[in-house]
Amino acid sequence: MERILIVRLSAMGDIVNSLPVAAALQQAYPDSIIDWVLEERWQELLCARGTSLDAPRNPQKPLVNTIHTVNTRSWRDHLLATRTRSEISALRRSIREREYTAVIDVQGAIRSVVIARFSAAPRIVGFDSPRERPARYLYKQKIKAQGAHIIEQNVSLTSLPFPQRQQEMLPHDPLAEAWCDAEVQKLSSARFAILSPGAGWGAKEWPPERFGEVARELARDGVASILNIGPNENDLAAKVESTCNGSTRRVSGSIGQLIALTRRAALFIGGDTGPMHLANILGVPVVAIFGPTNPERNGPYFSPNIVLRHESSETSYSHHDRQHEGLMSITTAEVVAAARTLLNK
Repeated sequence: MERILIVRLSAMGDIVNSLPVAAALQQAYPDSIIDWVLEERWQELLCARGTSLDAPRNPQKPLVNTIHTVNTRSWRDHLLATRTRSEISALRRSIREREYTAVIDVQGAIRSVVIARFSAAPRIVGFDSPRERPARYLYKQKIKAQGAHIIEQNVSLTSLPFPQRQQEMLPHDPLAEAWCDAEVQKLSSARFAILSPGAGWGAKEWPPERFGEVARELARDGVASILNIGPNENDLAAKVESTCNGSTRRVSGSIGQLIALTRRAALFIGGDTGPMHLANILGVPVVAIFGPTNPERNGPYFSPNIVLRHESSETSYSHHDRQHEGLMSITTAEVVAAARTLLNK
């Protein structure tokens, strides 16, 4: 029996885009053990709150068997602390005890391949050109990425066919679903769009005031708007609200709550960021607003979608906050038109 460990530590969008790796393995080896290592703050992407991290696969934990959690940020900040050494030793021991036949490092970083090596597995698989190039020297098997989209590239690490059926990949959290019921009751319409103005870095952010204008137009069509706000994004939310004429409702909750809310949405509007990838994996229609990053690699893959990217945009993954001129060239009217097209379908 195959015993496989997936290593993808962070962040939201990257973990979500790695879920089809587990789905492909599950399809090829239905009786296999499939485990995962990730940062503890993202564990709700794999397991509903209150569910044991080593419970059998179930609707609250549909893809994997055992989840190992880490806190590499804390370890880095307190590298010589007794607690750090104890936690790393416990992780090494728990991974080694599982006797994995293979480890797949989707992250491609030094820290992820070091964790992969804790396993002493006969096969430690990674990209031949990983994100952090020195990581390649610690792999026992190097795979050349196949496909244009990052999801296709991730699945190519398995050397298996792409999963043919789109199964449920995200957990169902009953408490989050109940919370979602209450939130939807507060809206002016049961049909709603999620607007997500934040992004990982400033150059990917479409002007928040334009999100407010979009919400105002959707309200005229009888579609409510939920404003998805992450930590430290209150100023961003205020700029959206300055132009929306009261037609949005702020929501900032847990990852499980965001999953539940996104499942109910009629539409998602946002840029290349974690919540957009969440909507995509759930099959929710997406208006994707792209600037410096390449939608052929990072855009919606599963969901009905319209991708807006100005012809002047050049691809760059440099994490800076300077305004991206191509992104600024996308108008409110274009986004509203795309939203209406998807909503009418």
